Amino acid sequence: RLLSVLRRRCDMAGKRLSGPGLAAEGRVLRAVLYVYHSRLLRHRPYLALQQVEQCLKRLWKMNLVGCLETLVELIPKKNASKAHTECLVPSQPMLETVALKVLGGCKLILRLLDCCCKAFLLSVKHLCSKEFILLNTLASGLLSRLWFVIQYRCVLQTLTSLYSALLTMLHLVSETQQTPYIKGFTFPSDISDFLGVDISSEAKKQKAKMLTTKKSTSWMKNLFPPMPEAVSKIGKKRKSETCRSAMINCSIPCAMDIGERVV
Repeated sequence: RLLSVLRRRCDMAGKRLSGPGLAAEGRVLRAVLYVYHSRLLRHRPYLALQQVEQCLKRLWKMNLVGCLETLVELIPKKNASKAHTECLVPSQPMLETVALKVLGGCKLILRLLDCCCKAFLLSVKHLCSKEFILLNTLASGLLSRLWFVIQYRCVLQTLTSLYSALLTMLHLVSETQQTPYIKGFTFPSDISDFLGVDISSEAKKQKAKMLTTKKSTSWMKNLFPPMPEAVSKIGKKRKSETCRSAMINCSIPCAMDIGERVV
């Protein structure tokens, strides 16, 4: 029964980590950083975006998904029909390695969520200051989507439940035959103590920060004020040729992210 629970939780964690959402947002983030690299080396939202990208890179480099797939291959697919029938189980070194990677993955994802929240607040702040409108608009949308993908798919909660199953199996295997691999480290019985925060309460705090910031600043209204009715009526009557000539004669280059509101 414990082996089937462990297999199911490994499969679930692997699917949620290797889902298309995280990979897609990571590709978009790398593309944005590549485009703005030569222009915004000292811009604070850009530096915050680099921290988010660094957390994502470390998460993929640790190859947690591949480690979970290897563990699943070592778990028997069918449960033994009899209670006293012997069956193969993963070794203690393998369970310790996966448990250690799960702890590190939880720490990294928690850091990633924190970096996303801070970078989002910073982008909105600079957006309200009318600085680099294009970049900050893009960054705020990207960061909110990335934060939402991790929370909506419950990646952190899935890893914590996987760790509890790993710890139970690790205790049973070590009682049968002790072959410790990782020495000088005691695996915590409660992962919340290791992380130092309560996962659900931390997510609620971050969500409240992001929502109150968007609501209080109302940056879209500040950047794009409502047009008076008289001006809008005149604009509707204008011919397309007049509009094109006005765009050509405009002295401000439209392709540049100038950072100031254009009337």
